[in-house]
Amino acid sequence: MKWLQRMFKGASPSRVREYDSRFDDNAGRNRECTSAERCEDEELDRAVAISLLEEEERRLKGHDTDEDLARALQESMQLHLPSSKDNSVPVQHIFSRIRVCEGCKKDIGFGRYLSCMGALWHPNCFRCYACNAPITELEFSMLGNYPYHKSCYKQQYHPKCDVCKKFIPTNRAGLIEYRAHPFWGQKYCPGHEMDSTPRCCSCERVESKDVQYISLEDGRRLCLECLHTSIMDTGECQPLYHEIRDFYEGMHMKISQQVPMLLVERQALNEAIEGEKDQHHMPETRGLCLSEEQTVNTIFRRPRISAGNRIIDLRTGPTKLTRQCEVTAILVLYGLPRLLTGSILAHELMHAWLRLNGFRNLPPEVEEGICQVVAHMWLESEVMAGSSSSSSSKKSKAPRTAADKKLGEFFLHQIAKDSSPIYGDGFRAGHASMVQYGLRRTLDHIKLTGRFP
Repeated sequence: MKWLQRMFKGASPSRVREYDSRFDDNAGRNRECTSAERCEDEELDRAVAISLLEEEERRLKGHDTDEDLARALQESMQLHLPSSKDNSVPVQHIFSRIRVCEGCKKDIGFGRYLSCMGALWHPNCFRCYACNAPITELEFSMLGNYPYHKSCYKQQYHPKCDVCKKFIPTNRAGLIEYRAHPFWGQKYCPGHEMDSTPRCCSCERVESKDVQYISLEDGRRLCLECLHTSIMDTGECQPLYHEIRDFYEGMHMKISQQVPMLLVERQALNEAIEGEKDQHHMPETRGLCLSEEQTVNTIFRRPRISAGNRIIDLRTGPTKLTRQCEVTAILVLYGLPRLLTGSILAHELMHAWLRLNGFRNLPPEVEEGICQVVAHMWLESEVMAGSSSSSSSKKSKAPRTAADKKLGEFFLHQIAKDSSPIYGDGFRAGHASMVQYGLRRTLDHIKLTGRFP
């Protein structure tokens, strides 16, 4: 209130009235003033101007004042004052607030403006960060410090379903709710878990409308990436089977007996499981190490793909399996990609190695766990080899691509993150023992105690 005190300090009530009447346009005349009065008027004008300059400096430095009432009074008085004759800043510039547009950084002046995001904008300068068009709606979306049209924000950041390709709807609480695959990152509407939307039987990706899947004769669905290296008949699988036997020999775990290996349909695999005694199997079994004599239907000829993306002309025939040792045969589900088929073979061959080397009556979590450890070791060696000139990749007929490597990483993820107490917990316990003590010492401890060290 310094400037108000300064203004009224030397003025009597009669002087104030006299000051007002001199600038009353309705009076129709100008009253002449004495030299003493002119000096007093000039001192009064100078005091007002100096005080206003001090007030403007405080405002520009970010200090808010509580003198709004006095400022309003002085502004109303200055509307009738003549221009100052000294070097002070003109009154009209002192009282006009400087309003700068946040977009173009130019003075807004007395035109229309918007107050958004803690700043002032020309209406044409407040634009969407995505399409760069002015935002004229009353509501808009924000991401960080950037404004968006609500439609542009939805188009860019609202998740779309990877199955139906539509925007994932909000739930009753107004929140976006979706399901996501833990490895592939697919996002899809929760309803697709209940509307019989198929998944690839190999990689578990949900079938989308713009991707073709192949229907196998036993009802499974196979995506085109998995079909690329899929193994469809027993003869085609034999080279891979010998690769994995060589892998065992390289770990000084040679399997001396010639154990038959057959590719079969899901129905034949399920029937063979029922004939086994005291064996633990997963809900969706893809491989089996037989120890009983059975007759199974095996696949002799690779099927063809019809115009409707269906597998046809699958040639099967019965095979009588006789028991010549502790292991009768190894059965593997047909139609799976090379890396998955190989990991199943590595797992089932470990069952055979344990039985042929006198490991008896092991707890399910120990036997299945150590078999998963060896399957994981083989997969890891294949994924790490990549497209290098390793012996196994040279023998493989399928070209090694980035998609194959990604599939291998997914199969490794499946083994490591399995939530079942037998296969998942068993693998993690066996893998920890193998890392700490090595595979050979872990196997010796299992043979003596039936437990992991």
